[in-house]
Amino acid sequence: MPSYELALVLRQLPRPELISVIKRTAESILDKGGIIRKLENLGTRALPYKVSEHGVVHREGTHFTIAFDTAPTRIADLKEEFGRDIDIVRRYIFKVEEPEKEPCTLHEEMLPPAYRKDVLEIIEAAQKKQKKKYNYNSGLDYYPFQK
Repeated sequence: MPSYELALVLRQLPRPELISVIKRTAESILDKGGIIRKLENLGTRALPYKVSEHGVVHREGTHFTIAFDTAPTRIADLKEEFGRDIDIVRRYIFKVEEPEKEPCTLHEEMLPPAYRKDVLEIIEAAQKKQKKKYNYNSGLDYYPFQK
């Protein structure tokens, strides 16, 4: 199953109600066959601009991120369900891409620049792009294009 991250902005709520909203959100992910990997509270802060959601204007919000795994077919159902929840001001679901594994090239990086493989490739590419110069041994005893 692919990994996703849910970024939530919840309306300003007292702590017990905030806990119930997070439980409800987590249970909906689990009901859809997801696995929650991480839940992180980013705190309450002012929103960068007024946000109108469900007929109410919000100026502050509590931010949460939830890392979870689920089937890609369930994402649309989760978005719809979170969109109906009146306590959720904003919700974004991002697919988490696995970073590419880069091999360690410390021994190559420690070489002088003239011996590095990537520098040699750059030099070869530059030599291929150079324009051809006039061949003075062409049989003509003058340069026909006036210097």
